[in-house]
Amino acid sequence: MKLAVVGGGSTYTPELIDGFARLRDTLPVEELVLVDPAADRLELVGGLARRIFAKQGHPGRITTTADLDAGVEGADAVLLQLRVGGQAARDQDETWPLECGCVGQETTGAGGLAKALRTVPVVLDIAERVRRTNPDAWIIDFTNPVGIVTRALLQAGHKAVGLCNVAIGFQRKFAALLDVTPAEVHLDHVGLNHLSWELGVRLGGPDGENVLPRLLAEHGDTIAGDLRMPRQIVDRLGVVPSYYLRYFYAHDDVVRELGTKPSRAAEVAAMEKELLAMYGDPALDEKPALLGKRGGAFYSEAAVDLAAALLGGGGPSVQVVNTYNNGTLPFLPDDAVIEVQARVDGTGAAPLTAPVLDPLYAGLIANVTAYEDLALEAALRGGRDRVFKALLSHPLIGQYEYAEGLTDRLIAHNREHLPWA
Repeated sequence: MKLAVVGGGSTYTPELIDGFARLRDTLPVEELVLVDPAADRLELVGGLARRIFAKQGHPGRITTTADLDAGVEGADAVLLQLRVGGQAARDQDETWPLECGCVGQETTGAGGLAKALRTVPVVLDIAERVRRTNPDAWIIDFTNPVGIVTRALLQAGHKAVGLCNVAIGFQRKFAALLDVTPAEVHLDHVGLNHLSWELGVRLGGPDGENVLPRLLAEHGDTIAGDLRMPRQIVDRLGVVPSYYLRYFYAHDDVVRELGTKPSRAAEVAAMEKELLAMYGDPALDEKPALLGKRGGAFYSEAAVDLAAALLGGGGPSVQVVNTYNNGTLPFLPDDAVIEVQARVDGTGAAPLTAPVLDPLYAGLIANVTAYEDLALEAALRGGRDRVFKALLSHPLIGQYEYAEGLTDRLIAHNREHLPWA
């Protein structure tokens, strides 16, 4: 089995490598290719990756290359984890929206749209090159904004599934609180990427006992603290929202908070510098503890489970992924991309039946799906008017004065990545 990781020079990659090494019986990788144009980073990450494999006794071969076509040739699956424009572009995504009084964040709001506009054309070009080289390869997208990028891939006819680590993070957290194994915890996870809720936490499977009320009663302070939301709000909802819902439920508080501290991108850039220095140490043969602060917790385990199911390792499984709606949420079009529990096997991902949603959640999902429609149109076709309409439709913006100012700033800060501009 051959896997390729596009964006393999990312400081995330040792987390992925550690998962491949630990879970080699689930996903027996014979060859792993790390693809990245940043030669210096790739050399450091590739060296550590080989040492991790060697320490854990993994027999697979790890190679590195800047040549995308050579790297993906013959791959059974291609994982995408790229960041167009790097942390510098992310820093802009997180700062210029604040000038208009709006949240600055790299996956939602105006910053998220900027990232989509930069990313979708690049990902589609990569996917076309993968299809020319190996039309049977699966594409697993971890590149944000995952929902929009996955929809672009699926609409272009690619064999693609989107992946996020939010759900597996909740699963691991709840399992620890309940003192059970993660495999025993099944989530009623419903929504869009970075706009989701845990409506139930079931033990033993999709039809198991819902222990969410007990979790909230016994561990509500811990859960609310992790979400950075008031305990009383979580109790009133009776569900566990993704921490990304804080941008919606406490927008003005978040804007004020973001204006008083360095951007997350600046923090990550400093962390990456330190991590890369560590990766260059020939004595280091495991992922460093600092990587846990970088983000992406449990990404490797989610990626291994998804790739194994898609490639036939161990048969079908139920996982939270991003895939076509296909009637699962009846208030959305079939070709909307949703993030829900799905049955995953060699044919792809088929969503399980979702609970009937309260209008409180369904309304926001429908609104953001409409924005994602317009965002994808802007990413595919360009044009200032399309950018403006996408921004105006977003529930975190929604006023024409804000949308006008944000459109000007988005284009000014991303001109080098937008050929039409």
